[in-house]
Amino acid sequence: MMGGMASEETRTVKSTSARSSATPPQEGPLAPAPRAWTVRLVVVGIVLSALNLRPAITSLGALLEEVRDGLGMSGSMAGLLTSVPPLCFAVFGVTAPRLARRFGAGAVVCAGMVAITAGLLIRPYTGSTAGFLAASGLTLMGIAVSNVLMPVIVKRWFPDRVGSMTGLYSMALALGTAAAAAVTVPVTEALGGSWQSGLAVWAGLAAAAVLPWIPLVRDRGPAPTEPQADRSVHTRVEGAGPVRHTHARVEAPALRITRSRTAWALAVFFGLQATAAYITMGWMAQIFRDAGVPASTAGLLLAVTMVMGVPLAFVIPRVATRLPHQGPIVIALGVCGLAGYAGLYLAPAAGAWAWAVLLGVSNCAFPLALTMVGMRARTGAGVAQLSAFAQSTGYLISIPGPLLVGVLYQHSGGWGLPIALMIGLMVPQMAVGVLAGRDRTVEEEAAR
Repeated sequence: MMGGMASEETRTVKSTSARSSATPPQEGPLAPAPRAWTVRLVVVGIVLSALNLRPAITSLGALLEEVRDGLGMSGSMAGLLTSVPPLCFAVFGVTAPRLARRFGAGAVVCAGMVAITAGLLIRPYTGSTAGFLAASGLTLMGIAVSNVLMPVIVKRWFPDRVGSMTGLYSMALALGTAAAAAVTVPVTEALGGSWQSGLAVWAGLAAAAVLPWIPLVRDRGPAPTEPQADRSVHTRVEGAGPVRHTHARVEAPALRITRSRTAWALAVFFGLQATAAYITMGWMAQIFRDAGVPASTAGLLLAVTMVMGVPLAFVIPRVATRLPHQGPIVIALGVCGLAGYAGLYLAPAAGAWAWAVLLGVSNCAFPLALTMVGMRARTGAGVAQLSAFAQSTGYLISIPGPLLVGVLYQHSGGWGLPIALMIGLMVPQMAVGVLAGRDRTVEEEAAR
């Protein structure tokens, strides 16, 4: 799969380079090419890390009713619990570029995987809602910094394969998300019916993800978060033969990212798709259970929604990098979401499998958003800044959604109002996604 990635990915920045053909290339590492085993280790690390970025959330969604009963949570408190992921992603994600500059991206992701492991082991056994929330926060802190740094690592190590590597990462993320939704209930039953054991078992997968990053902890390399570019300087000595290529470090213009309309559009798009995703992960299984679907089947339906991202998360970024405008993909995904929500409202049990598939397609707005982060900036510094801004701002935007669903569900006694809210949020998601998909970069809009 990896062997054929390069051929089409050189088109990732074609439109950008066409607009700036008069300027020298802005990126090119000064260090020697890394060894093949190091590159393979990075690929393994990316895949294993991606597998661990959602099981903490979807495993909880599959057992939410049992956790609520065990800890005595109200519907509103459960809504708060499902809002914790985007809150942590917003608060901790913004620190990721600074941490990467100081310690190196590999070291930060390694620490993130350690935090995920520790949090997953601790939270089921705290015995209180407050302790459960605190341990969840530790896990989500690790997820947050890894979320932000994955596009940065891809841009640094695979600058000519952004679409394919983002697709691989997104595909692994979707696979981990779906696996946790599908097998958490059966695993819990196999372990004697203890929801604590069913949640804690996912710490083993997180521990495995620590290992590939350990050899990369000391890798500092040309930090992609530094606001510098490596430009080729072409010189010719008269009568001395062909052109010689040398390299010089040139200060890239500092970005005022908030001046970029594209950055804001991408942040809002990221926030609204995250709202839909966390509502789905936190509440969809409960919607099906309240409609009379058995708990194990509800978990499988959630898994179907998540597993749709496995093939599509690999295909969509590759298609997106070939298009000058990603708006048509945004519209197609949004229409699937609207159809899925309408089905949940009208016939949640009768057409459950169809609604799960449609919402799974709609949730592939996430890998599309990640791909656009890589496409809307020319340099590693720009990608790091845009990734931190779009994800942190986006997750702040997404915080009220899952909480509001819990409040509406508790006070209305049904799912009509929450589903109406989901439908209402899909329309602006499509609008800002079209704006974010325009062929331009944040450097054009935000440079001093």
